[in-house]
Amino acid sequence: MNNPLLGGLSASTFLRRHWQKLPLLVRSAIPGFSGVLDLGDMIDLACRDDCESRLVVRIADRWSVEHGPFDRRRFSRLPGRNWTLLLQGLNQMLPAARQLLSRFDFIPYSRLDDLMVSYAPAGGGVGAHFDSYDVFLLQGPGRRQWRVGRPHDLALVENAPLKILKRFSPDGQCVLSAGDMLYLPPEFAHDGIAVDACYTYSIGFRAPSHRELMSQFLTFLEERLDGDARYSDPDLSVQTHPAQLGTHMIDKVERILGDISWTRRDVAEFLGSYLTEPKPHVLFAAPRKPLSELAFSHACRRDGVELALASLMLYAKANLFINGEQYKMNQVLATPMRRLANARRLLGHRIPSHGPLTGLLYRWYRAGYICLSNSDSAG
Repeated sequence: MNNPLLGGLSASTFLRRHWQKLPLLVRSAIPGFSGVLDLGDMIDLACRDDCESRLVVRIADRWSVEHGPFDRRRFSRLPGRNWTLLLQGLNQMLPAARQLLSRFDFIPYSRLDDLMVSYAPAGGGVGAHFDSYDVFLLQGPGRRQWRVGRPHDLALVENAPLKILKRFSPDGQCVLSAGDMLYLPPEFAHDGIAVDACYTYSIGFRAPSHRELMSQFLTFLEERLDGDARYSDPDLSVQTHPAQLGTHMIDKVERILGDISWTRRDVAEFLGSYLTEPKPHVLFAAPRKPLSELAFSHACRRDGVELALASLMLYAKANLFINGEQYKMNQVLATPMRRLANARRLLGHRIPSHGPLTGLLYRWYRAGYICLSNSDSAG
C-alpha cells in the first residue's frame, strides 16, 4: 500500500530502497503541516523539570549549549537570530505529538525512539553533524535549508560543546517548507539552517551500541545469578611465591565464568525489559482520585483504556513488557494485551467485567501506566 508520508512509496519499498541506505526527500509528506505547538508552548515545556530541553546559541564561530529546565526570563535575553531551542520526548508530553509519531509505525516500536522539536529564528541551527541513528526531519511552519552528504572528513570543531564537523562538503542541498520531509540514514552528515523562523520535528530511532547492549545484558544476567555462591578453595595448597596468581585459582574462576550461559528466551526477556525501561527523567502520574476497582471496571468497559503517553509496551510470544516490567500472558490475556500494545488503546467491548485482565489493568491504572480513554490524564 502506497504511503503519502513516504512520497507514494509503500513501506516495504521504502525499507528495501532507503532504510539505512539512501536519503529520501518527500515534498508535502503532510501537506500544510502546522505542527503541534508554538514557541510559547515550547517555552512553557522548557521551564519544566520533566522535559529534556536544550538551548544552542551561536555567536560568530563560538557555540554554547544550555540545558533546561530554564527560567522564562532567559528567553527574553536571546538575540534576534542564530539560536535554537530543542525539546526531546515531545510524544511523552502531548497527545498530538504521540499521534504524529504513530504515523511512523511502519517501523517497529522497538526501534522507534521519540519526537524532538526545534525552533530557530533566521540563522539558527546546531551545526554540521551526523547521527548514529536514522532520522526523519519533518518541517513545520517556516523554512529550513538542509545541506546533506556523506562526511569525508570526521574532524570536529575543537572545544565546541557539540560534535560539529570542522569541514563539511555537502553532496546536495534543499529547502524544506511546511509539510516537507527529509529522511536520512545513519552517519549522513547534515546541516540545517533556518531561512526564517521555523519549527522542525525530528523522528529519531534507537540504535544502541554493541557495547551498551553487552553491558546491559550482563547486568540483566547478573540479577539472575545465585547471589549467595562464593569462591571457595578447601583444597588450597601452600604457594612458594605468595604474590603469584596461581594456576589453580585461574582454573577455578575460569570454570565459574564458564557456567554463565543464556538462551534465546533470556535474550528476548532482556530486550523487552531493556527497550521499555523509562528514561530517568520520566515520571508516571497516578490518578489524584483513583476510582475503586469496581468503578474502574465499569468505566473501562464503557470508555476503553489507553497507554499513558510515557508508557512503552512490547511483547514476545507469551511475554509482555511494560515500562521495564515483565508479565506472563495466558490465552485470556494474550489477545487483548497485544491489541493494547499495538494500538496503544483497548476498546471497552474487549474488556471483561472481571478477571485477570481487569485486575492487571487496574494495577496499571493506579500506577499511571494507563488511563481511561476519555480521561484528561490521557495527555
